[in-house]
Amino acid sequence: MFKRGGFRATAGPRLTRAPDSGRSSRAHTSFSKWTTEQVCGWLEDSGLGQYVSLARQWVDSGQTLLSATPQELEKEICIKHPLHRKKLQLALRAFSNKTMEKSSELDHIWVTRWLDDIGLPQYKDQFYESKVDGRMLQYLTVNDLLFLKVTSQLHHLSIKCAIHVLHVNKFNPNCLRRRPGDENKTSPSEVVQWSNHRVMEWLRSVDLAEYAPNLRGSGVHGGLIILEPRFHSETLAMLLNIPPQKTLLRRHLATNFNTLVGPQAQQEKQEFVNASGHAPLTTTAKVRPKKLGFTHFRQLRKLRMDESADYICPMDTGNPPALSGTPKRPYGSFRGISPILARDSDRLEQVGSKN
Repeated sequence: MFKRGGFRATAGPRLTRAPDSGRSSRAHTSFSKWTTEQVCGWLEDSGLGQYVSLARQWVDSGQTLLSATPQELEKEICIKHPLHRKKLQLALRAFSNKTMEKSSELDHIWVTRWLDDIGLPQYKDQFYESKVDGRMLQYLTVNDLLFLKVTSQLHHLSIKCAIHVLHVNKFNPNCLRRRPGDENKTSPSEVVQWSNHRVMEWLRSVDLAEYAPNLRGSGVHGGLIILEPRFHSETLAMLLNIPPQKTLLRRHLATNFNTLVGPQAQQEKQEFVNASGHAPLTTTAKVRPKKLGFTHFRQLRKLRMDESADYICPMDTGNPPALSGTPKRPYGSFRGISPILARDSDRLEQVGSKN
């Protein structure tokens, strides 16, 4: 009887790696001392198998990669794809610092499933081709998303809020709620973790089933609904394609939406709109690439990933000074932890360009 998950009997030993290149042997050895085969095995496991043949010729040990400059990586193993190079450098930085972040446990296959969960399956091919994994999500920039062909402002905000939910949940791979629960006992702290499918189930529960399929590919999930201060019932009505003349239906949606997000989030969304004067979200607004000066190019060459101002979702999720003073609890004081409320207008401009 065959055991599930094992190799086929006819495959023979061809499909297994040499013992010293397996994960178990790598786990107990410092990366700098890994053999050529161990490094190549790791590249294969990371989804960067196309670079193995050149790496085998150039890499003497893990130290070869740790000491390499971005230019050497491009020259010696032909890593021209910018996100492949970023993926490798992030991993090498973690090895060098001996700090393994929780996000590093989520591979690029998991990320494609995550895109389904947050309602953006149309980008799966680009993310898969770029081998974007959990650690890369943590360090994605606006320009990275543009390279991945994510140009919609709304989709940028969707990804930003979804990464924030991962941050708060310490990159727990199962933090998103996919299955319906008791629709009468939902709280904002639960809604913020709803997947796109879960939001569609909620629409069915409030007698809007015929419009629910319109949310496929919209990027709408619980994190976007709760954390983005400009996401209102009007935004949802627009994405659901409910005609403006159907005033009773829109009022019905607004009533249920306000019940869903709760009075605190309602108030904070309204305060943000009144204070900022930002235009409402639309489905057509695009994001502009961030202009890079000469100094920025120099920083990119050095891979200055400690500068969180460039990240789509900065890692510092503390309360901005101007908006402090409200109690701090998990997903409480929504505007206080919202990743959208950046500390300077430059970041808001990046993600708020006009169409």
